[in-house]
Amino acid sequence: MTRTSPQPEATTAQGADGLGNGLKQRHLSMIALGGVIGAGLFVGSGAGIATAGPSIVVAYAISGLMVMLVMRMLGEMSAAHPASGSFSVHAERSIGPWAGFTAGWMFWMLLCVGVAAEAIGAASIMTGWFPDTPDWLWVALFMVIFCVTNLTAVGNFGEFEFWFSALKVAAISLFLIIGVLAILGILPGTDAPGTSHLTGDGGFLPNGSNGLITGLLASVFAYGGLETVTIAAAESENPVRGVAGAVRTAMWRVGLFYVGSMAVIVTLVPWNAASVQSKGPYVAVLDELDIPAAGQIMNVVILAALLSAMNANIYGSSRMAYSLAQRGDGPRLLRKLTGGVPRPAVVASSAFGFFAVLLSYWWPETVFTWLLNMVGAAVLVVWALIAVAQLRSRRKLEREAPEKLVVRMWAFPVLTWISLAGMAAILVLMLREDDTRLQLYFTGGLAIILSAVGLFRQRTREERAAV
Repeated sequence: MTRTSPQPEATTAQGADGLGNGLKQRHLSMIALGGVIGAGLFVGSGAGIATAGPSIVVAYAISGLMVMLVMRMLGEMSAAHPASGSFSVHAERSIGPWAGFTAGWMFWMLLCVGVAAEAIGAASIMTGWFPDTPDWLWVALFMVIFCVTNLTAVGNFGEFEFWFSALKVAAISLFLIIGVLAILGILPGTDAPGTSHLTGDGGFLPNGSNGLITGLLASVFAYGGLETVTIAAAESENPVRGVAGAVRTAMWRVGLFYVGSMAVIVTLVPWNAASVQSKGPYVAVLDELDIPAAGQIMNVVILAALLSAMNANIYGSSRMAYSLAQRGDGPRLLRKLTGGVPRPAVVASSAFGFFAVLLSYWWPETVFTWLLNMVGAAVLVVWALIAVAQLRSRRKLEREAPEKLVVRMWAFPVLTWISLAGMAAILVLMLREDDTRLQLYFTGGLAIILSAVGLFRQRTREERAAV
C-alpha cells in the first residue's frame, strides 16, 4: 500500500476526492434531518427509560448537547475542507497520518458491524410478519438490495435515504403531535396526566444517580452515525453550503426528536411499565392512547429506520474505505472509481457486513459479541479525535484562510475543551458498569492496535522520505 499524493478537493464536475456530486440539496437536507432519527431511538431507548426513569430526559439532553458540540466542530472543518473521509482527513491534517488512519478504520469497522446488527434486526421484523421464512433469506435480500443501490450512482443512495428519512420524520412528528395533544388533554378520550408519571412512580430519579448515569451511557450511543452527513456532503452539488446547513439545524433536531419524544413518553406512561421494554416505549404510548394497530405501525417505522441505517452505513463505510485507500492507508484496489462510485469499496464494506452477520449465526456468544464490544465505544474515540483536530486546525485556518471559516465552533476554544472533558467523564463512567467496562477494554485495545499500526506506517514513510 503506497501512499499517493493528495487529490484536489474539487467540487465542480466531480465532488471532493474525485467522487461524483449527484446528491442534491434536498437529499442532503433530508439525510441531515432523518439521520438524527436512528434505530437506536426507537429500539434502544426502552432500556434507558427502564433504568433512569423520567430523568432519561436529562440524560438525552446532556448527551445531545455534547453531540451538538461535536457536530459543530466537525462542521467547521468539513465546510473548510470537504472530503469523503471527513474527520479521518481532518485528523490526518491536524494531528498526523496515524490519527487519520486510526479514526478512519475504526469508523469503518463501526459502520460495517452496524450494518450486520441492523440487518439482523430488520430480518427479525420480517420473520414476524412472515413466520415461515428464514432470517438468513431477509438478511441476504437486504444486503443485496443496498449493495446494488450503492454500486450505482450516488443519487440512488440519496433517493433511498430521502424517502426513508421522510417516513421517519413524518412518523416521529406525528407521534410528538399526538403526544402533546394527549398531555394537554385535548386528544379525544384522554385526560391530561399532569406530572403524575414524572414524580409519582418513585420520583424523577427513581434509581438515583446510578440510574441517571446508566441512562446517560445508553443515550450517548443512540446518537452514533450523525457524522455520515459530513461524508455525504462531499458528494453534493454544494458541499460547503450542505455541511453548513446540516450543522446549523442540529440543535433543534436533537432537541425536538430525541429530548422531546423522551419527555412525551415518560409523561404519558409509567417509566416502570412492563410494556416500555417488552413492546418498546413508542408502542407503549400509542397503546395507552388506544391508537389502532400501534404495534404494526411502529414496526413499519422501525423497519424503515433499520433499512435506512443499513443503506447509510454501507455508503459511509465505502466512502471512508475509499478515502483511506486514496491516501495510501488502504489496499490500492479500494481507490478505484467507476462513474464516480468506489465500487470495490462498496463491495468490500458490504462483504464485511455480511460476514459479520454470518458470525452472529455461527458464534453468537463469542466472536460476534467480541466484534460488538470492539466497536462499542468507538464513537467516543472518533469524537475525541474530532475535538483534538478542531483545536489544532482552527488557529491555522484563522491565520491562513479565514474566509473558509463558514461554520465556526461556538465559544472556541472553551466549548471544545468542555466537550473533551465530557468525553473523558463518560469513559470514566463506563468503568462503573460491567457491560460498558468490557466494551471500553475491547475498544481501547482496538484503538491501541490501530494507533500502533498507524504510527509505524507514518514513521516508515518519514524515513523513506528522508533518504
